[in-house]
Amino acid sequence: MAPPDRAAGLEPRDLAGELESLATRLKEAEGYLGLEDLRRRHGELEQVAARPDLWEDPGRARAVTTELGRVGDDLARLVKLRADLEDAMVLGELCDEAAAAGTPEPAMERELRQAVDDLGRRLDDLELQSLFTGDYDDRDAVVEVHAGAGGTDAQDWAEMLVRMYRRWAERRGFSIEMDEATEGQEAGLLSATFIVKGRFAYGLLSAERGVHRLVRMSPFDAQHRRQTSFASIEVVPFLEDLTDEVEIDEKDLRIDTYRSSGAGGQHVNKTDSAVRITHLPTNTVVAVQNERSQHQNKAKAMQILAAKLAERKRAERQAELESLSGERTDTSWGNQIRSYVLAPYQQVKDHRTQVETGNVEAVLDGDLDAFMEAELHRRRERGTRATA
Repeated sequence: MAPPDRAAGLEPRDLAGELESLATRLKEAEGYLGLEDLRRRHGELEQVAARPDLWEDPGRARAVTTELGRVGDDLARLVKLRADLEDAMVLGELCDEAAAAGTPEPAMERELRQAVDDLGRRLDDLELQSLFTGDYDDRDAVVEVHAGAGGTDAQDWAEMLVRMYRRWAERRGFSIEMDEATEGQEAGLLSATFIVKGRFAYGLLSAERGVHRLVRMSPFDAQHRRQTSFASIEVVPFLEDLTDEVEIDEKDLRIDTYRSSGAGGQHVNKTDSAVRITHLPTNTVVAVQNERSQHQNKAKAMQILAAKLAERKRAERQAELESLSGERTDTSWGNQIRSYVLAPYQQVKDHRTQVETGNVEAVLDGDLDAFMEAELHRRRERGTRATA
C-alpha cells in the first residue's frame, strides 16, 4: 500500500494489513451469521409471501413478512459489506500503482482511509449481532424503572435513568413509547414503564437488568451530604402476540382505573383512563396511562402483562439450568450490577464485567454501549463454559 503523504498531514497506517484483517473478519461473519442459510431462507420466505392466500391467516402473514424483513436486512448487510470491501481493495491497488509511478494521490488515500474506517465500524456492529443468541433478542423491549432505597434522591435517580435510556435509544435510532410514569412525592419518579422499539433492543437492554447505584452529594439535603441511592431496571421482550406461550385467566386479574398523573395529552387528569392490572397468582402489576382511552390502555397493559408473565416462565426455566451450573446473578437491593459515583470522585463501574470509565456525564447521556457489549461477551463466555 502506498505510504501516506506526510505533506497532507496523514499519519502512517498499514492500510493493506487493515484491509486483509477486514476481509478475514467479514469471512468469519459470513460463516457465523450463515450467509448461505440466509440466502436459502430468504428465497423460501419470498415464495411464501407471494402466495395469494397468505393473508387468510393474518397472524401467520405478519410472522412471515416480519421474518422476511429481518432476513432480508441481514442478507443485504452482508452483501453490501462484501461489495464495499472489494471496492476498497480496488482503491488500494490504485493507490499502490500511483505510488509506484511516483505520483501518489493524497485524496485517493484519504478516501481509502475513510472506507477502511467505515468498514471497521460496520463489522463491529455485525460482530455484536453474533452475541444475540436468545429467541427474542432481536425484539422490542419493555423496560421498567423503580426507585429503591434513598428517598427523594432515589426517585430523582429513577428519573435520571429514564433519561439515560432515552438518550441511549436516540443514539441508536430506536424509538421510545412511554406507557406509565408515577411521579415521586417531591421530585423524580417512583416508577416508569416504557417500550424501546428497534431491532435488538431487548438483546441490548437485557444487559441492564438489575440494581443501579448512585453516589453523589445530595441536592435535596440542606447540608449537601453524600447520599447513596438505588433504582432497579427490569426488562422483558415485547411481543405482539403471546397467546401460544401464555394463557391469562380473567378471573386471576384485578383491574383498577384511575386518573393519569403524568404527561400524556389534553385528556390527562380529566378522565379515569389509566389502567392498572394486577395478576393475582404472581402479584405482577402493570400500569398504562399513555393511550387515549381506557380501552386502549387496558389492551396495552394486557400485552405488557403477557410479556412479563412469559419472561417469568423463561426465567424459571433458566433458574433451573443455572442451579445445575451453580451460577446465578443476584439483583436484589444492595447487590447492584453497576455503580455511578459523582462524589468524592467520578466513576461508573460495572461490577459484573469490571468495565469502568471516569466520564460519568457521557454515560448518563446515554453512552452505554461499552457496558452492554462487555456484559453480552461475559454471558457468552459463561454459556460456553457451562456447556463445555
